[in-house]
Amino acid sequence: MQYRLLGRAGLYVSEICLGTMTFGGDGFWKVVGDLGVEAAAEQIKLAFDRGVNFIDTANIYSNGQSEEIVGEVLHRLSLPREELVIATKVRERLGSAPNQVGLTRHHILHALDRSLQRLKLDYVDLYQVHGFDPVIPLEETLSALDDAITAGKVRYVGLCNFSAWQIMKALAIAEKHQWHRFESVQAYYSLAGRDLEREIMPLAQDQQLSILPWSPLAGGLLSGKFEREKDYPAGARRSTFDFPPVDLERTFKIIEVLKPISQSHSCSVARIALAWLLSRKEVTSVIIGAKSVEQLQDNLLATDLALAADELSAIDAASQLPVEYPQWMLEFQTKERAPRGSRFGS
Repeated sequence: MQYRLLGRAGLYVSEICLGTMTFGGDGFWKVVGDLGVEAAAEQIKLAFDRGVNFIDTANIYSNGQSEEIVGEVLHRLSLPREELVIATKVRERLGSAPNQVGLTRHHILHALDRSLQRLKLDYVDLYQVHGFDPVIPLEETLSALDDAITAGKVRYVGLCNFSAWQIMKALAIAEKHQWHRFESVQAYYSLAGRDLEREIMPLAQDQQLSILPWSPLAGGLLSGKFEREKDYPAGARRSTFDFPPVDLERTFKIIEVLKPISQSHSCSVARIALAWLLSRKEVTSVIIGAKSVEQLQDNLLATDLALAADELSAIDAASQLPVEYPQWMLEFQTKERAPRGSRFGS
């Protein structure tokens, strides 16, 4: 297991992060996973023994059950707190009252206290806003998060699912007021969905933000278990929750490239897809969630897989985004000016 810095912070996180959206199974979340305490304990113990120090959850996962299960498992296993990086999130609705949603100071601070109670922790290492709130000024959100850090309940803050301009605006506001800034971007990124590379990834590189991809297997499509023009396999999450959206024809063309590579390495297609993500210098930690310990074991083995240059090139070519404006104009205009070997240079 390799460890990489979280943003500009001096905190090292494992290149694999254990996602816990499969813990709980309350209501709608049952289609994602319904692992109880015993199964969750098996996964967390396996991940920790393999060097994973990073665990990601959210207060919305199974309406709080995921956090409760993580907290119970950490208590049972007595894992050393100083060796763990625990992340959770705030924004989504947890209750029917009008103020039990969003990124207001009121909701953030109340939700944080409840998350800490469920997790049985005094603080979380990474507190992430789960999405943009169009109602609340970013100043209110960032001020509340800064206060949470000052109070010792949060170590670092991150964001999820923002557009590039929203991220840059938030960073500028934090700098202006000398508040703690976001250090990470949790976002959808996979071979079937490389949209992040258009605007957000260059921004993250420029501003030294960590990229934490969620759904790295595109909701299971890159597991290799799905076939073109056939129904989703029984029990597959996409049978009832077809998310995130993908271009199926394009995805199956990518899988056609992945299959012979996986066969040459005697491993699963999923492991190849994860190894490609881990090879990206822009990626800090890949969030993987599993319904079974067998899936988790297979996914963790991606850290031991080094893809050859020609394999990476073939995968990259099959999944490459079509060039859009202004990228093609930027490349055209900067050819002469950009140093050779730079992002815009030849």
